[in-house]
Amino acid sequence: MTMTGPIIEPGDLDRRLTLEAPVEVDDGAGGVSRSYQAVTTLWAQVTAVAAHADVAAGSLGAIITHSIVIRAPRAVTPFYRFRDGARIFRVVAVRESPDRRFLAIHAEERED
Repeated sequence: MTMTGPIIEPGDLDRRLTLEAPVEVDDGAGGVSRSYQAVTTLWAQVTAVAAHADVAAGSLGAIITHSIVIRAPRAVTPFYRFRDGARIFRVVAVRESPDRRFLAIHAEERED
């Protein structure tokens, strides 16, 4: 869905996702260790947009770009991520719909 296209209806939000926020803890060596904590579970529309090959740590995989739409207002930033079981969607960008009822989220998923 593009935010200039048709308005999404609440019934189009047909996937249950967990929104996770980062939690950083001092690692005792001057850095931090980051983990994630569930904030809430919400309904979303998830649409795959594109995919491309990717190599991470010597492992060939793919990065899949998704458009995720949720109801607004929600405090979502690029530090957050969504979880659907074992699948992780890393938030890249967030924008509000013109009517301010929804957030359109550009997210990436790594698939090995």
